[in-house]
Amino acid sequence: MKILISDYCGHPFQVQLSRELARRGHQVLHMFFAGFQTPKGNLVRSESDPAGFDITYVNTRETFRKMAFVRRRQQEIEVGHALAAKLREFQPDIVISSNTPLDTQRIFQKAAREVGADFVFWLQDIYSFGISHVVPRKLPVLGHLVAAFYRWLEFKMLASSDRIVAITSDFRQILADKGISTDKIDVIENWAPLDELPSFPRENEWARANMHPDKLRFVYSGTLGYKHDPSLLLELAQRQPDAHVHVFSEGDPASGLARDAQAAGVTNLTVHPWVSFADLPKMLSGADVFVAIIEAEAGVYCVPSKILTYLAVGRPILASMPGENLAARLLEANDAGRVAPPKERAAFMAHAAELAADADLRASMGEKGRAYAARTFDIGLIADKFETLIARLPHGRAP
Repeated sequence: MKILISDYCGHPFQVQLSRELARRGHQVLHMFFAGFQTPKGNLVRSESDPAGFDITYVNTRETFRKMAFVRRRQQEIEVGHALAAKLREFQPDIVISSNTPLDTQRIFQKAAREVGADFVFWLQDIYSFGISHVVPRKLPVLGHLVAAFYRWLEFKMLASSDRIVAITSDFRQILADKGISTDKIDVIENWAPLDELPSFPRENEWARANMHPDKLRFVYSGTLGYKHDPSLLLELAQRQPDAHVHVFSEGDPASGLARDAQAAGVTNLTVHPWVSFADLPKMLSGADVFVAIIEAEAGVYCVPSKILTYLAVGRPILASMPGENLAARLLEANDAGRVAPPKERAAFMAHAAELAADADLRASMGEKGRAYAARTFDIGLIADKFETLIARLPHGRAP
C-alpha cells in the first residue's frame, strides 16, 4: 500500500509505526507540522531506514499562536491547506491522520476524498469536548455556538471516515451515542518506542550537566496548556524544599510558570526548554519521579501519551488526573505510580511526600512500569493490528 501517516504534533510513536510499516514493504510518507510546540520524535531520515520510508513537514508563515484562539484557528486552516497540498502530491491509497485539530482535519480529509484515498481517523483526543469546556468560559455567549459547531464537525468527520482508530475503549460508547457504527472502530492503545528509549544511569553526563545532582528530582516533560494546571508544579516545589522540580516545556504557560516561581522566591523549580530527541532518554533517566497533570474536565477523552514514555523509562509517576482516565487506570493496575484526583491537592502532595521519602518504593514502581511497557509496547504486534485494519479498507481489500 501507498500510505500517508500524518501526525500533526510529530510525536515519537507515530513515526515508529511509519518506519515499521515501511519495513514490511509499504511505501510510507510520514508528515507533521513543524511549528507546533511539543517534544518531537525521531523525524530525520537515516541510512538505516527502509527504502520505502520518507518524512516531510509543513509550517506556517508566522510563529504558531497556540494560545490566541482566533489567530490559532486561522493558522490551523493554513496548516490544513499545506497538508492537503502534500497529500495531493503523494497520491496515497490510504491516509492515517493523528492529533489533527478539527479545522485542519476538515481540509485534510476533503483532500483525501478528492484523490480517492481511504481515510483513517486516529482518534487521540475528542477535541470538541475540550473546546466545549474552554471556549464558553472565554466567550460566554458566542462560545456555546462555537462549541456546538465543533461538536457537529468532529462527529461528522468521524462518521464519514472509512475507519476509526480509538486509543481507548472508552471512546466506543461516546461514538456510539453520537450514532457512529462501532463496526468501523479499532481500539489500539498508544505506546512508547522502547527501542528509542534506552536506559541510562541517573547520573549520566547530560543529567549531571543540567539537573541538580544533590536533590531528589521531580520531572515534568511535555506541553502545558488548557488541560493542565501549572500552579500545581509550583506548589510541589514549595512543599518539597529538599527536592528540585524540573519542568521541560515551552510556550506561554511554561514562561508564566517560570515568572511565578521567580516572583514567589522559589529557587527549586527550573523551567527548561525541550531537549532534542537524541538527549531525551538521558534527560528522562535523570528523573527520580515523573509528574503528570490532567484537569478534571479532560475525563476520559484525553489520554496523555507522556505517561507511556514515563513507563518505558522505568520511574514512578506522580499524577493528578481523573480516576476514570485510561492513564490513571494503567498506573493503578500496574502499581507504577500514585494518582490523586484533580483539585485534591492535599492528596497529591501526600503522594509526593511518600515517593520522596521511600527509595525502595520508587524503585519497585519504576520496575513495574518498565515491565508493563516491555509486555505491551511491541511495535511488531502493534503494526500487525494496523495491517489488520488496513486490510478492512477498500484499498486493502482490493486484489
